Amino acid sequence: MNKKNLLIAVAALLFSIQIQAQAPAKEKEQSNAEVFSSKAGTLMQKEFVEIGTLKKAKVQVLYYTDLISNMKKSALKFELEVASTYSTDTKVAVLDVDEIDGLMKSIKLMQDKVMVTVPTNYTEVYYRSRGGFEGGCFTSKGAWSSYLKLERFDGKSYVWLEAADLTTLYGLLEQAKAKM
Repeated sequence: MNKKNLLIAVAALLFSIQIQAQAPAKEKEQSNAEVFSSKAGTLMQKEFVEIGTLKKAKVQVLYYTDLISNMKKSALKFELEVASTYSTDTKVAVLDVDEIDGLMKSIKLMQDKVMVTVPTNYTEVYYRSRGGFEGGCFTSKGAWSSYLKLERFDGKSYVWLEAADLTTLYGLLEQAKAKM
């Protein structure tokens, strides 16, 4: 490679690095309650009410209060601690109040209509919240597998469920909804 081509290659590499450094990082999707709780210029209070546990995922109701304006929001929180070799990472999903009914209807539909038969083709069924939480099922080896995924782009945030766990989840959602 001659000096001219080497200089062009180095300049292109430096330009590429500069463009990548200026590109905005993909931010985690947030629920409306999370956006409310992260407003600047507020004195925010967060209250955590334990609802229960599903597999290793803790389920809580969150109450956010802006103590300056006295505005309030509540939400549902799923939390999962994931241990790795050197540390423990916490995965969190927050669902807004208006999303809980959709999740509950989705669970009932999966139980009553989707998971009662097994299609011949690979099939996925899922509910997704605005904050990136996902709950659903898929076919694998002639049977349905169900799951919760707390963070959309994080493969370590799965909670694998048995069919009976969907009934438990529905009950936890009913309890949480009654407290909101």
